[in-house]
Amino acid sequence: MQYSYKTKGTCSSQIQFDLEGGIVTNVKFTGGCNGNLKAISKLVEGMEAARVVELLRGNTCGFKPTSCGDQLAVALEEALAQA
Repeated sequence: MQYSYKTKGTCSSQIQFDLEGGIVTNVKFTGGCNGNLKAISKLVEGMEAARVVELLRGNTCGFKPTSCGDQLAVALEEALAQA
C-alpha cells in the first residue's frame, strides 16, 4: 500500500513510500537535501519497516529536534499502526 506523510520540522515537506508485508519500498522525499535523501531511500529499500524505525528514530539534523530520517521513522510507525 502506498503512504504519504507530511513532514514536520524538516527541509523536506513530504515522504511517499510503499509498505507491503512490513517491507519498505519506493521511498521518495519532496524537498530537502537531494543527495542525502536519495541515499536514505536506497539504503532502506527492501528493509523491514521496524528495522528502519529502529535505526532512524531519534536522529537529529543540526539544531533541529528531528531529521528527514527521523520523520521517515515516524511515518513508518504511523503506517505500521494502520496496518
